[in-house]
Amino acid sequence: MTTMLKSLARKTSTTGTSYLTLRGLASESAPDRKVAILGAAGGIGQPLSLLMKLNPLVSRLALYDIAGTPGVSADVSHINTRSEVLGFAGEEQLGKALEGADVVIIPAGVPRKPGMTRDDLFNINAGIVTSLCTAIAKYCPHALINMISNPVNSTVPIASEVFKKAGTYDEKRLFGVTTLDVVRAKTFYAGKAKVNVADVNVPVVGGHAGITILPLFSQATPNGNLASEEIEALTKRTQDGGTEVVEAKAGKGSATLSMAYAGAIFADACLKGLNGVPDVVECSFVQSTVTDLRFFASKVRLGKYGVEEVLGLGPLSDYEKQGLEALKPELKSSIEKGIKYANAN
Repeated sequence: MTTMLKSLARKTSTTGTSYLTLRGLASESAPDRKVAILGAAGGIGQPLSLLMKLNPLVSRLALYDIAGTPGVSADVSHINTRSEVLGFAGEEQLGKALEGADVVIIPAGVPRKPGMTRDDLFNINAGIVTSLCTAIAKYCPHALINMISNPVNSTVPIASEVFKKAGTYDEKRLFGVTTLDVVRAKTFYAGKAKVNVADVNVPVVGGHAGITILPLFSQATPNGNLASEEIEALTKRTQDGGTEVVEAKAGKGSATLSMAYAGAIFADACLKGLNGVPDVVECSFVQSTVTDLRFFASKVRLGKYGVEEVLGLGPLSDYEKQGLEALKPELKSSIEKGIKYANAN
């Protein structure tokens, strides 16, 4: 996705012919792939729909929401790229939106507002996720699920239980999208280390809320030789990145644009994996044995069936080891909360 966007900027600025018109030629050999976005008319869903329309690996783009999708789909469908766009609104059209989907991205739900914790979102978004996953189990049980709806630490376990009840659960196909934590860690690290952000890589492990987010700056490349107090400040800023945006928007929203970008990056990685591109690795919150927690975010190699390999944590600094132990109780509680909700509903 990053390469695609760079290429778009480069080719539209240096040639008379837009990259968007050239790309059809390059994508003719790409397999047909349907991507469904559930919550496509929302704050994350709209820019995410735009970014997925720009992805040459997508041949069909199904946009679903409870309302507002016809306008979004009409707007996005006018963009001269490969994918066919169809909009679906209301619960009665959810099945059609999902049928035949290879990847389902779920940004549906209510956003955080000032003073609201991720737990405050729980009851509303848990219900939404449960109903959407029930439909996924029925209409596209083999799709790769990209869960964006917060709190991810709980909604992924909820989804797993819904799929288990339906007899369709495959741990290799369910992903919590934690890419925004990686995007933030890369950006903040590059600014502090004064290196080119395009060259930066920072693994982020754990979960997707507050202290459960653990960026491994000791493994960051290139090495910025930052002092321990700078690493601690960067860690805290990465953990509080969502709150930073919520407060800056002063009650008018949460991280929508950066989340849409991160969601598009992860979906692109999933599509590349499905298409057999080798060594596609992204961090994601998945069922895991890396720690004693049932779900955990770490680097994951993606392949033709979803998760090809869950990678280990690698060497940790003493500060990161402390962070890992500190996050476990909260992450465990969030996971159990999701499982308990799913089993009670």
